[in-house]
Amino acid sequence: MSPLLLAVLRQLSHEDFLSGEVLAKRLGCSRATVNNAIREAAGGGVSVHAVHGRGYRLARPLSWLAPDRLRAELAPRGVSLRYFDQLPSTNTHLLEWAQSGAPHRALVVSEWQSDGRGRRGRAWHGGLGGGLTFSLLWRSSRPVAELSGLSLAVGASLVGALRDLGLARAMVKWPNDILVDDAKLAGVLIELTGDMLGPSAAVIGVGINVLGGEALTETVGQPVTDLRRHVGPLDRNDLLLALVSGLDASLGRFEREGFAGFRQAWQDYHAHQNRPVRIHTGQGEPILGRAVGVDEQGALLLDTGSDLRRFHAGEVSLRADTP
Repeated sequence: MSPLLLAVLRQLSHEDFLSGEVLAKRLGCSRATVNNAIREAAGGGVSVHAVHGRGYRLARPLSWLAPDRLRAELAPRGVSLRYFDQLPSTNTHLLEWAQSGAPHRALVVSEWQSDGRGRRGRAWHGGLGGGLTFSLLWRSSRPVAELSGLSLAVGASLVGALRDLGLARAMVKWPNDILVDDAKLAGVLIELTGDMLGPSAAVIGVGINVLGGEALTETVGQPVTDLRRHVGPLDRNDLLLALVSGLDASLGRFEREGFAGFRQAWQDYHAHQNRPVRIHTGQGEPILGRAVGVDEQGALLLDTGSDLRRFHAGEVSLRADTP
């Protein structure tokens, strides 16, 4: 993404046209440079209406992140923010920052990720202005071995926050993907560092589709949805503040209680609870059974009909068993 692209897009609105001449004057560049940025916008997933003699306007409303506002609201909560127009990955950046002394509750937010990562080495896709991607550092006194249920606690926290925002049908798919009507809304990637005996640190990466989710369905290979489809327009700054506030409270509770404090809520939110599923281990045929919950460490409990089996998140993937 060229440095000028966001500067151009931030000048545009959904309601009024702005001429290329005015844009160029405001940004101190040529009209040709503005035109190049507008053409680049389509590659980033942003549609711009261009009308001869009138100029440009956004095809749909977009909210851009406001780092000054975010810092002003997050600093009193003890959250240290690093904002970027673009990064390869917020998790990668925060992992490097953590190694050089990033404070507890450090937060990295990027308007655009060029190499976002998901679980099991998958890529995270999102259009410019259409998603929210951030990573939060949580330093814990608990050893790494006691953080096995953290990803599920994070998933439950996000579902709770989204339901508070009006998304009543938000659910979690084991271990921590967020679904609405079986379509993926958000994903979580947690990377741990530290000693087996403690202390430890978790870099918690979150990616959530705010708008344009359905366009990602073919790329992702599964149904994808977004917040706008279900709750209407949302300011992404408000969304970020709500999710970080919810996570901060939940992580404090996890520090005190571990996953035990979240187990029942997670099962209440589980999209596949007591439903037939198939477990793919990457070795041979999938294992069929009924998802009956999770144990005290967050392992999935699968009733195969002949026995009760446990599966850990790093080993397998889960799918609904549909005809």
